[in-house]
Amino acid sequence: MKLKSPQKEMYAKERLTALQAQRLAQEIAFGPIVFQVSRLMVKFGILKMLDDRKEGMTMGEIAEAAKISLYGAKVLLESSLTIGTILMRDDRFFISKAGWFLLNNESVRVNMDFNHDVNYLGLFNLEEAILNGKPEGLKVFGNWPTVYEGLSQLPPQVQKSWFGFDHFYSDNSFAKALEIVFKNHPKTLLDVGGNTGRWATQCVKHDSSVNVTIMDLPQQLEMMREQTKDLEGADRIHGHGCNLLDRTVPFPTGFDAIWMSQFLDCFSEEEVTSILSRAAKSMNAQSKLYIMETFWDLQRFETASYCLAQISVYFTAIANGNSKMYYSGDMARCVEEAGLKIDVLHEDLGIGGHSIMECSLK
Repeated sequence: MKLKSPQKEMYAKERLTALQAQRLAQEIAFGPIVFQVSRLMVKFGILKMLDDRKEGMTMGEIAEAAKISLYGAKVLLESSLTIGTILMRDDRFFISKAGWFLLNNESVRVNMDFNHDVNYLGLFNLEEAILNGKPEGLKVFGNWPTVYEGLSQLPPQVQKSWFGFDHFYSDNSFAKALEIVFKNHPKTLLDVGGNTGRWATQCVKHDSSVNVTIMDLPQQLEMMREQTKDLEGADRIHGHGCNLLDRTVPFPTGFDAIWMSQFLDCFSEEEVTSILSRAAKSMNAQSKLYIMETFWDLQRFETASYCLAQISVYFTAIANGNSKMYYSGDMARCVEEAGLKIDVLHEDLGIGGHSIMECSLK
């Protein structure tokens, strides 16, 4: 595994003093408590109050405004004070920098909702998932082989947080992605794993002559049609239902471009190679295949690498039991084994840190 800066330097040597390392070890031990306390500090509006009241607030004022008992306020505030999301001076509480980010940073909010609603309960079964290679945590929601068969049946709040997470990270890169894909002026585009049609709707808005076919599970196509039916250009968005894990299922032919956005991270390396091989068989010499992913090793900021590496655990425990946020070198190897070559690697797109592998036949 070959890493670039800043990850190469940061992961090669100790970054903490002994006391800092001890503190981090305790933060890990109390991680579930830290998470839930911090979530409630947001949900009860306490961090928002402290952000608005620059003069700070007393414990009694906070309890009254949040409509919780003085005991409840004391437990949350003392915990948050030691976590570092609030400060205290002269018996008045103030928001800290970490608390501000917890409250105001959109990616933090999306990640917190995703972890609480989608991951939290199922992660208790991570050990089983690691040992069995199956998403053992998914059983807290239902008996599906992967989360994708069950998406349309998940509880509404879980669906909201799942799609909120998915869309937040992809939507912010769409503008640059459209420039890259449409510089070749495709007239037909196959959107593999297109889900609710977010990318497809962007494409038909961007180019009035393009036709987009979404290739996905039949139940996902039903959700897509409901989401797109009243949108401009919906008549140029089509569906092709199939199960891509069935290795006998071929790709439809005749497309100028094939698009895979945050899709291949839903599969094991062996499955990725199978999918790309079938895509390659449907292509001609002029066809282009675009893979957009957030590769954890190609992030400008190390915090992004940290987040992506933790998201991999969601795939293990909840999604399917065998995929992850990929190291770019592993994906490049799958591309090569499928009979394709990477013509251009576009890096650092949008705030999500996406990269696009622009591929063609060897």
